[in-house]
Amino acid sequence: MRFFANFREAVGTKTIERDYEVTTVGDALRELEAEYSGLAGELLEDGHVRPQVNVLLNGRDVQHEQGIETELGDEDTLSIFPPVAGGMRD
Repeated sequence: MRFFANFREAVGTKTIERDYEVTTVGDALRELEAEYSGLAGELLEDGHVRPQVNVLLNGRDVQHEQGIETELGDEDTLSIFPPVAGGMRD
């Protein structure tokens, strides 16, 4: 799994490898929220990926697949991007 911006800070590293006993993206995200207090409540909301959070499975947005029900394989990589704030300055 790969993490970016403040999610990287919450985990303490850019990448981790885990052998969770999970079958879906949602299962993996729930495990991450349970393992890392800085991610608790930051990835999932009402049974879906939180708005503005992007979760990619092998480079493809899971929202274009089956969302959190997207199945995971042993060699799959999740990349998790937090909401990005910004805008124009005067």
